Amino acid sequence: MYDVYEIRKDFPVLEKVIYLDNGATTQTPKPAIDAMNDFFYNYAANYGRGAHRLSIEATNAFEDARETVAGFLNAPPEKMIMTRNTTESINVIANGFGFEKGDHVITTLVEHHSNFVPWLRQKDIGVDVSVADISREGFTDPDQIEQMITEKTKLIAVGHVSNVFGSVQDVQKIIRIAKKNDVKVLIDGAQSAGHMPVDLKELDCDYFAAAGHKGLLGPQGTGILYIKDPDTVEPSYLGGGTTADADACGFVTKGSPEKFEAGTPNIPGVIGLGAAVSYLQKIGVSDIEAHETGLARMVAKRLKEMGGVEVYGPEKRTGLVSFSVAGLEPHQVAIRLDKYKKICVRSGYHCAIPGQKKLGINGSSRASFALYNTTEEAEIFIEAVEAIQN
Repeated sequence: MYDVYEIRKDFPVLEKVIYLDNGATTQTPKPAIDAMNDFFYNYAANYGRGAHRLSIEATNAFEDARETVAGFLNAPPEKMIMTRNTTESINVIANGFGFEKGDHVITTLVEHHSNFVPWLRQKDIGVDVSVADISREGFTDPDQIEQMITEKTKLIAVGHVSNVFGSVQDVQKIIRIAKKNDVKVLIDGAQSAGHMPVDLKELDCDYFAAAGHKGLLGPQGTGILYIKDPDTVEPSYLGGGTTADADACGFVTKGSPEKFEAGTPNIPGVIGLGAAVSYLQKIGVSDIEAHETGLARMVAKRLKEMGGVEVYGPEKRTGLVSFSVAGLEPHQVAIRLDKYKKICVRSGYHCAIPGQKKLGINGSSRASFALYNTTEEAEIFIEAVEAIQN
């Protein structure tokens, strides 16, 4: 049985504030912190760099974490790259795909900057970039994407869930369209992994990027990148850990995942991420999804009934609600909620300017829910939004 009050015991900061900025960063549970402390106290050594017992223990713990995360997303561990965040993961593909002048990429207006700007940058080398439109509720039409495909199209990059609208894109249909046209697909899963069931084998995308510090409950500075066929991407960085052999004439890289993980990785962070994902697995991601979406949809409905408040996104949304209060800038809303009831929400453009500009939205405030938020907190939030208008 889902017991939110029992879950909250693993997140001490929740005693101090009403934390509704989970779309940016979720809190990390005690078991993950304990796992990182255990590393520092008992076996802090480098990964894959030594034969002594501490190095072996560190390496094993890191690889155990990789297997945990890969298993959670139903992917082979050797195809699960550990990165710093979603942004780095997407840039690994953008910089290592080997685009050439005349190639074509498709993305959408609903994207976070991390899945938008790296593709626009490819214009510098002569890549054509098409941008699919956005509906008022934050959806991209897969049929429009299909119409944009040409014989030069190499990649479609689309976010699974909008971090502004909470809209879930029809990525399954987009992937089917792409396969029919021999085009690869990258899915930005920053707002889906950990918030809803994600099965990469079933999804069958070519690349999937996500952050450790959002739905997966891990620490900042951790992220993942799934590469279905590692031979389709060249590593962005080379050096320690990536090299199988080298001499004065050249070098040979290791296979995946090592060839994508240059230098000393964030060992304690990845270990903490593995523990956090194990924590998620014990609770059950389907139950988490039901809890988060239930809160968000109730809040969205109540805010819509309130005078002077505009709510963005579809009725069938994930666990976030972006809104505007008449007469107040988004940052003013966030400051007043903080001062009034210690409520933490995000304000601004949420690193997703293009779609909001297209729809005439000058930024918004965003309440985003996690597995540990309660109905009582949602009620306090609703009352606070009404109060700060006066």
